[in-house]
Amino acid sequence: MLGREPYLRADPARAAVWKERIGRLTPTASRRVGIVWAGRPTHNNDRWRSASLADFAPLAALPGVALVSLQKGPAAAQAGQYFGAAPLVNIGAEIVDYEDTMAILESLDMLVTVDTSVGHVAGAMGRKVFILLARAPDWRWLLDRTDTPWYPSVTLIRQKATGVWTDAMATAAKLVAQR
Repeated sequence: MLGREPYLRADPARAAVWKERIGRLTPTASRRVGIVWAGRPTHNNDRWRSASLADFAPLAALPGVALVSLQKGPAAAQAGQYFGAAPLVNIGAEIVDYEDTMAILESLDMLVTVDTSVGHVAGAMGRKVFILLARAPDWRWLLDRTDTPWYPSVTLIRQKATGVWTDAMATAAKLVAQR
């Protein structure tokens, strides 16, 4: 592995503010799972790497989980149609910069994301991350691996069929349930 030590850290004061806020918005005994289902729409591979919030339904069905959406951009509007069993706290619109993102990640138990910058930031912080990858992922993720030399705390979950997230999400839900 290339890097064993996290090299990004949240500002402690900002992390304390977000921890208190997320603590108020989620059930006390729940595992707080951050989610990001879509990347930047102008990315050349966004059509294949982004999912929908509906694809995250297996996570929403897990008992004792509260979902915290870090989703930004047009895809964040999907939160308005969310009807999952787990509470969903939609804070994406409140995130101003990566300092906020890092502070929020400090407050979460783990992150489940498609291949986005948030996954890279969480990995660089040493946070527990499950990154869902398209069948033909970005070269950085290499091939046929569930780990990555870039971030020891990241688990890669790959699509089995192009454009179909069902198996990858079932695997993610199983891994989250085990944590």
